[in-house]
Amino acid sequence: MTSQTVLITAGAAGIGRAMAEAFAAGGADVWVTDIDDAALDTCPSDWRRSRVDVADPAAMAALFAEVETAWGGLDTLCANAGTAGETALIEEQDLAAFQRCLMVNLGGAMLAAQGALPLMKRAGRGCILFTSSTSGLYGIPYRSPYVAAKWAINGLMKTVAMEAGPFGIRANALAPGCVEGPRIEGVIAREAAAKGTTPETIRAAYMGGSSIHAFARPEDIAAMAVFLASPAGRHVSGQVVAIDGHTENPDPKV
Repeated sequence: MTSQTVLITAGAAGIGRAMAEAFAAGGADVWVTDIDDAALDTCPSDWRRSRVDVADPAAMAALFAEVETAWGGLDTLCANAGTAGETALIEEQDLAAFQRCLMVNLGGAMLAAQGALPLMKRAGRGCILFTSSTSGLYGIPYRSPYVAAKWAINGLMKTVAMEAGPFGIRANALAPGCVEGPRIEGVIAREAAAKGTTPETIRAAYMGGSSIHAFARPEDIAAMAVFLASPAGRHVSGQVVAIDGHTENPDPKV
């Protein structure tokens, strides 16, 4: 492999797309997966693209077999796929929906790590970046499926870092807070409905918990991913890195 190879799950839009663009701009060979065919179709032609449901073990195994055939190995995995889950009180959560949220966020991350680690161990190097959230650092009312999944991802990451470190593999978790884009707007709208208030009130409350009074952009998360996967981040492993500008629990007190 003559350049860095990077696989990004849910890489056709949002934070994943920004990661792919940032790595590609640095000369990396990029491979993105997604379940959104339309978004995949908009990706540059020099990116490898696959339609993969990260919660499907057989599809994930086939993906990494294809990666091995095409690239012979893998330098960086961005286990980025996730879903917001239901916005409701604990007693109103549907168990099947709760389990689906856990399977996509946590199960998908585990399956991605399982696929990448043998390739990285054989090479004696590698970097795994899990997309977590500041929801994995705080309790957030009405968001129990997502919060549970992101807390668990942080624990999974730390275990991967400990198990894989002796093989030259690092693992870290990126913890975005509020990131501009359709996903946070949907979260704000659903939270406002659940709490009987307005989206503007929720957005202002989130902003109020930020030391810089601004939401991050996908490019801000991507920049941290590129740093952690670079030689400059060679001694950073087992860490949850928040990219959110917050100094306290950002849950809106409304």
